[in-house]
Amino acid sequence: MYISMDTYFCLLFIHLKMAGKKRTVVVFDFDGTLTTKDTFLEFVKFVFGKKKLYLGLLLFSPLLLLMKVRLYPNGKVKKHIFSWFFKDMEYEKFAYLGRKYAKSIATFARKDTTDILRRHLQRKHHVYVVTASIEEWVRPYCEYLCVEEVIGTKIEVNNGVITGRFASNNCYGKEKVVRFIELEPKRNSYILYAYGDSSGDKEMLSFADHGIRK
Repeated sequence: MYISMDTYFCLLFIHLKMAGKKRTVVVFDFDGTLTTKDTFLEFVKFVFGKKKLYLGLLLFSPLLLLMKVRLYPNGKVKKHIFSWFFKDMEYEKFAYLGRKYAKSIATFARKDTTDILRRHLQRKHHVYVVTASIEEWVRPYCEYLCVEEVIGTKIEVNNGVITGRFASNNCYGKEKVVRFIELEPKRNSYILYAYGDSSGDKEMLSFADHGIRK
């Protein structure tokens, strides 16, 4: 079928424009961005109560102080505290407690950023939550928000028992970008929005096309 050159170039322009259209991918931090509290400490309090939480924080206060002045890595402090509370707990019990705890996270959710997340979902954007928190309570809460993609810190389990170690690096700082790229390696194929609230999100905000500090 014959078509004019004008029609041909018009069709070519439309094709190139459609081919060049990029997906929109959105990354949200969790603690402090979608919530108003640190969900790890709140989880410890949920499982063991305030007294044991404060005892643990007192025990590790020297390391916490060194972490605050950047003389001891965030991830190592977190591993020590996690191990002290959860080593040798059966994984099934831990996962059950995580799901149960997730139901209460809505009581200290940040409404402003949660509303932004929902608007991205309404626009059919591909939404990730990327967090240093443990996946066992983040994922159930994200399912409630209708977010399927969760990248968090993974815990090590041996014969159904928690070892007290992490099975992944602490998903913080540069590690957030590393873990995200594993799932979205074709960086030129999408426009990336990222939302975060702390220094642990700095690298992800810089990596994004649109990094928003909340």
